[in-house]
Amino acid sequence: MSASHPEPAPGIGRFLEIQNLGLNLPFALAFLLTASVGHPSVWVVLWTIVAFVSGRNAGHAFNRIVDREFDRQNPRTRNRALVTGRYSIAFAAAVVTASAVAMVLAAYLLNPLAFVLAPVALLAVFGYSYTKRFTALTTVFLGVVEGIVPVAIYIAVRGAIPLEALAAMAALIAWGTAFETIHSLGDVDADRAAGLSSIPVRLGKRLSVALVPCLHAGAIVLFVVFGRLAGLSAPFYLAVAAMAVLTVGVDVAVARAPDRVSWPFRLHTALGAIFLVGVALAEFLPSGFG
Repeated sequence: MSASHPEPAPGIGRFLEIQNLGLNLPFALAFLLTASVGHPSVWVVLWTIVAFVSGRNAGHAFNRIVDREFDRQNPRTRNRALVTGRYSIAFAAAVVTASAVAMVLAAYLLNPLAFVLAPVALLAVFGYSYTKRFTALTTVFLGVVEGIVPVAIYIAVRGAIPLEALAAMAALIAWGTAFETIHSLGDVDADRAAGLSSIPVRLGKRLSVALVPCLHAGAIVLFVVFGRLAGLSAPFYLAVAAMAVLTVGVDVAVARAPDRVSWPFRLHTALGAIFLVGVALAEFLPSGFG
C-alpha cells in the first residue's frame, strides 16, 4: 500500500494484523509437517499454532506502542488505532502481555527446550521495533525474525535443530528480507522525514528494487536445499518451481511501480500457500510422486 493510500479505519483484527497471518502461517504449518514427517500430533499442532500466533500478535502490538509517534507522521499508518485513540496504550500493553504469556505457556506445554528458548524468540520479535532507529538493516532483521520460525517448529516437534531446519531458516531470512524490502519501498519519503532508516532509504529505490530478485532467487535455491535435506518428493519441487515463476511477476511489478506494494503483498501470501500445498503433497503422496 503506497503512502497516498491510508489504511482503513482499524478494528481489533486490523490492530493485530490478522490479515498478515497468511504471509507466515503457511510456512509454519509446512515446517510442522516436515518436522513430524507428515504425522504431527494434535497436541503439537495445537500448541505450535498457539505459540506462533501469540508470538506474532505480541510483536505487532508491541510495535504499535513503540512506533505510535512515527505512525502519526506517516500517511499510510496515521489511521492506526493507537494514533487515533481508538485503543489505548494500556489496551495494547495488555495484548502484548497476554500474548507473550500465551506463547511461553504453549512453549512449556511443547517441550523443555522450546520453553527455555521462548524468551529469546520474544526478545527478537520485540527488538525489531527499534531497529529502524539506528540501522538500515531493519528489513534484514525482520527476515531473521521470520527465519526463526522453522527452527522454532523443529524444536517444538523434535526438541532439536537438524540441518534441514537451518536451511529453511536461511531460506526464510532471504524470503522475508525480500518481502520486507518491498514493503518498505512505500515508506521511503515518510521514513526520511522522520529520520528513520531502511534499505530503500539507504540504497535508494533503484538499487533496492534490484536487490529484491536476488533475495528471491537465493530463497528459492535454499528452499530446494531444504527439500533435499528433508527428503521431500517431486510435488514439493513443482511447488517451488511455481513459486520461482510467480516471484518473477512480483519482481516485475515492484520494478514498474515500487510505491505500490499491495499486489506483491497479496502474491506473497499466495506463494506461502503454494509452499504449504507442495510440502503437504510431498508428505502425504510420496510413493506416487517420486
